[in-house]
Amino acid sequence: MSFTIKELESLSGIKAHTIRIWEQRYHFLRPSRTSTNIRRYNNEELKTLLTVALLNKYGYKISRIDEMVPEQRTEAVLGLNQPDAKDEFIVNELIGCTVDLKSHELEHLLTKEIQRQGIEKTISGVVFRFLERVGILWQTNRLRPVQEHLVSAIIRQKIIFAIGGLPLPQNNAPLFILFLPEGEHHEIGLLYVYYLLRKKSLPVIYLGANVPLKDMDYIMQAKRPQYVYSHLTSFPGHSKFQRFLQHLSANATGCTVLLSGFVAQLVKRSPLANVAMLQSLDAVQTYIQAIS
Repeated sequence: MSFTIKELESLSGIKAHTIRIWEQRYHFLRPSRTSTNIRRYNNEELKTLLTVALLNKYGYKISRIDEMVPEQRTEAVLGLNQPDAKDEFIVNELIGCTVDLKSHELEHLLTKEIQRQGIEKTISGVVFRFLERVGILWQTNRLRPVQEHLVSAIIRQKIIFAIGGLPLPQNNAPLFILFLPEGEHHEIGLLYVYYLLRKKSLPVIYLGANVPLKDMDYIMQAKRPQYVYSHLTSFPGHSKFQRFLQHLSANATGCTVLLSGFVAQLVKRSPLANVAMLQSLDAVQTYIQAIS
């Protein structure tokens, strides 16, 4: 697998111009060149740049980093005391495992993080940041479907395991139905909402991904939930999304429709009285905590 300099910029946060300067002055990056003189970076160079960017962000001078061998850079990262630095290091390690298809190492890293700081801090501080980077790799065609499936399957397992350890919900509490519409398969965000709801002992009917609207109409009529919730990372076209929203709102009689995810961030405010947009993880958690 190889990467362009713009892709490295997106993944590392280091401007392409700065990367070019570092290449001229230092020795830690040595990209190959195509026949038309375009830079190409391999997996190892991506991982090196992620490490260098992290050390530089937390105070190390580039000239000092350049003098280090890879083992010394890793040791320096592990010595960073800032909580954010530790999370970013784990994100970088997870990216390396993903591009190298190292599923056992990826699962081991996640397990250690959950043991160290719990499922919630791992999901909010590590996993969602990691998935943003995975999204960049996916959008630039640097990730194969099998790699994305590998990542998603491992994270799903961790969240489902955490849900299984929670107490049974209260019978008299408001009922939630969680689903993703047809064509939406990115389930991690919705699964985490499921965990948060169950942690508060709220009853949930979890339908998962790719649910037709006619099936939603049927279950809303049969179960009469107080809330219907969907977490959307994408939707094919504004007009189709508006029709989806209007249909859901009209058929959710006496029910509040909640939407989170990237689409909710774009729409920001719903014109429909029974539809609410939750535009961040903090907003989701605050809303759930306020339910009595």
